[in-house]
Amino acid sequence: MRVYNPTTGLEREMTEQEVRQVRMFGCTEQQMREAVEQSLTFRFSGAAMYAMSLMSDAQEEILRDMNEDARQTLNRAKWILSTYCMDNE
Repeated sequence: MRVYNPTTGLEREMTEQEVRQVRMFGCTEQQMREAVEQSLTFRFSGAAMYAMSLMSDAQEEILRDMNEDARQTLNRAKWILSTYCMDNE
């Protein structure tokens, strides 16, 4: 798998960790972090509200039998909660 970096304009092979992240989340953690931090919901309502919005999206995906998409959406919501909402002990 190859990944494109819009900042540098270069493509490179994905690491095994990035491939695993794409399977788990539908994108890499770096791409997810950029999307989250650029989101107006995140900026104005916070990480928990952003995660709740994703959970609503997952419910809609389940209703439409988009189970793999729903799984990845829920994984993104869990990542947001663990990264931005939980204390790093």
